[in-house]
Amino acid sequence: MSSIQSQFLDLSAHHACYGAIDSRSTLKGSAEGKVVFIAGASKGIGQATAIAFAQAGAKAVYITARSEEALKETQSLVKAANPDTLCAYSICDVTDAKQVEAATQDCAAQFGGIDVADANAGYLGPWVKIADSDPDGWWRNWEVNMRGTYHLIRYTLPYLIKSAQKWRKDGRSGGHLILISSIGAQFVMPGASDYQTSKHAINRLCEFVQSDHYADGIKCFALHPGGVATDIGHAMPTHMHEFLVDDPDLAANFAVWLCAGSADWAKGRYLSANWDVTELIALKGEILESDLLVNRLRAKL
Repeated sequence: MSSIQSQFLDLSAHHACYGAIDSRSTLKGSAEGKVVFIAGASKGIGQATAIAFAQAGAKAVYITARSEEALKETQSLVKAANPDTLCAYSICDVTDAKQVEAATQDCAAQFGGIDVADANAGYLGPWVKIADSDPDGWWRNWEVNMRGTYHLIRYTLPYLIKSAQKWRKDGRSGGHLILISSIGAQFVMPGASDYQTSKHAINRLCEFVQSDHYADGIKCFALHPGGVATDIGHAMPTHMHEFLVDDPDLAANFAVWLCAGSADWAKGRYLSANWDVTELIALKGEILESDLLVNRLRAKL
């Protein structure tokens, strides 16, 4: 029987960092010379991702969020993880195009460009049925999750395209873009119409990034970070909290692995940080041949 059932993979599941994706050992040095831009890096998965790229030897990590005190904490953790990794921050609301543009320009001015961009900022409001929903609250999910992600894509892409060309000449892979999705994008759960549709749209946006900029060397991924006990995770109904069993280091190190080059073949697709990467690579031929892990209507006649 195939290891692929619909758009889910029957692979060994991980809930914490493991050897194949460890930025402190296997992937140490994989980010050497690279500048990483992370939106939503003040805590949780974004903070862990900043630390992981520092451990992988990044030249610089540029972090943004709305809380300066939290950004300062992440900055200190990055420096502790690798004193050789430069780290700067700016206060930025991803729903504001001008703020995102200014942040990317500041990053490039300080560090010479952007090689990796991570759209980690997200939002999840209360789960209520559509008939009982607050219109402004419902749309807030789209403002942060979709519009915010678009802003990061729009203003980092010019730098990522240059990165892809630069690293290609040096025999390495560059121009990586990670969009934080969710396994919820694949479900229809009562009360989650705002969050789950926004995440489903992010998966399709990832495909459009790849379609529009394939020739530019861009590698874009829609990443489910696992079930992590972040503020967003705890915003789900309490009966869902039992699924928040994953360490933020899992998604962080998976992101480093995605940007190391060996996963470039999976660009434009939805991936889960829970999936074992060795087993995932073994399915490369089947995934590409059947064009799996993308948004499609599939029906049996």
